[in-house]
Amino acid sequence: MAERRLLVLFGSQTGTAQDTAERVGREAKRRHLQCRVEALDSCDMANLIHEPLVVFVCATTGQGDPPDNMKMFWRFLFRKNLPAGSLCQLDYAVLGLGDSSYPKFNFVAKKLHKRLLQLGGNPLLPVALGDDQHDLGPDAVVDPWLVALWDKILALYPLPPGLEIISPDVRPPPKYTLRYLPEDSPHPDSDLLQPAAPQAPPGELHSFAAHVVSNQRVTAQSHFQDVRLIEFDIAGSGITFSAGDVVMIQPQNCPEDVQQFCQLLNLEPHRRFVLEPTEPGTSLPPLLPQPCTIQYLVTHYLDISCVPRRSFFELLAYFSTNELEREKLQEFSSAQGQEELYSYCNRPRRTTLEVMWDFPHSTCAIPADYLLNLIPRIRPRAFSIASSMLAYPERIQILVAVVRYKTRLSKPRCGLCSTWLASLNPEQGDVCVPLWVKKGGMKFPADPATPVIMIGPGTGVAPFRAAIQERVALGRRGNCLFFGCRYKSKDFYCQTEWEELVTKGFLTLFTAFSRDQEEKVYVQHRIRENGRLVWELLSCGNAHIYLAG
Repeated sequence: MAERRLLVLFGSQTGTAQDTAERVGREAKRRHLQCRVEALDSCDMANLIHEPLVVFVCATTGQGDPPDNMKMFWRFLFRKNLPAGSLCQLDYAVLGLGDSSYPKFNFVAKKLHKRLLQLGGNPLLPVALGDDQHDLGPDAVVDPWLVALWDKILALYPLPPGLEIISPDVRPPPKYTLRYLPEDSPHPDSDLLQPAAPQAPPGELHSFAAHVVSNQRVTAQSHFQDVRLIEFDIAGSGITFSAGDVVMIQPQNCPEDVQQFCQLLNLEPHRRFVLEPTEPGTSLPPLLPQPCTIQYLVTHYLDISCVPRRSFFELLAYFSTNELEREKLQEFSSAQGQEELYSYCNRPRRTTLEVMWDFPHSTCAIPADYLLNLIPRIRPRAFSIASSMLAYPERIQILVAVVRYKTRLSKPRCGLCSTWLASLNPEQGDVCVPLWVKKGGMKFPADPATPVIMIGPGTGVAPFRAAIQERVALGRRGNCLFFGCRYKSKDFYCQTEWEELVTKGFLTLFTAFSRDQEEKVYVQHRIRENGRLVWELLSCGNAHIYLAG
């Protein structure tokens, strides 16, 4: 009988596609299929020709781009020299996650499906196009598509004699066992220190701990929004970047939340543990040291401030000892309960920690082994670099708007990363932030004669500050900036810097302060007023236009 083996590969930017892929993996195991779930770029592409059955779950980001963890796969798959029938052994299905408010809706899934067909693959089903804009989210498409998928797969690979599909009432095993070390076991000195930086430039798996040099508020104290210009010291990191590049920052949970979480789950923060995979072949989470403390796990790894997904409620229901709580959790994880879950969780942006407060009987029964199944890891955040190495060597500056807003919940919602960054005060001692740099989507012209028109309202001006500093350092004039904010006196970022460059003839500046007069004025009004100049730069000067929000 054919080997009952399924490979689930995902390309995920924010974690939704990964969450869905893991759901497919759980459902496969209930049907007694051998199943591996991994990111597309972690998979050995050469082995794809030997895989009998693969489900691809992929998101589309930006303007129809593949997520970061499938970029290498994408380049490989579209190589011209791949033979037409190279995947003729492969049965496959593609599940796309996208947002129909973007013009290139689910572009990656559609293109992947088409390319696998070209290479001889055999599709089990039409490509599924999950849509964030649907009232019930992508699950409106995913749920029925998965039912059809399992029908197809079980027709090809029937259950072995004597086995039945494991009931959804049976709790799935954890991915890892969390084994506590004896309290008196020796502590190696380097317990939780970062490993010595390898020669390669810093990246997600080995970030650089950059000292915070300064953290300065650039909006008036009376202004509703707190915006910071933060400077990091990257001396000795090997990091290089140019205008338009992005710095990735790995944030952490605040001490109060960590303490509350540990209290709710009766965890001892100082306890040390090692993780052991429950299935052979499962790799350990690369960003967790071994051994590790509970404090480190909750502070640096578990995203307890994210809005929990449907899978969180599904798993939490298994631990619930309280009938009322269990019924509610099961409702939230059912297809019929998605509107109610949206109203309870997504609309008010309720965090995982707050949900745990609402389900105390279920929360205190969570076994530590399941923490990594239940709660996703904290994702790094991307910021446009707002400085040039030519102006500030061995430094990176960013412009951060601190995220804080009200929903119907009494406590204001706060952005995890921006709130943490704003709280760092280098004057009260040494503060470090784990970071690395990624190529950005903006490339500025190499020809010094090419003029540049930049439209950057609010913190959207950040990458243009880097570009202007870089171009000025190289003696390039032809810099035209349209900047907009609410009030000249309250949120005109980098005002003195721009005015100096205007005086020196390096910058043409147009400003729109929307609330400084009766009629609201925005950057588009200034562009229209200066239409002749803009057209002249485009038609005669071959200018490039850049827009950042």
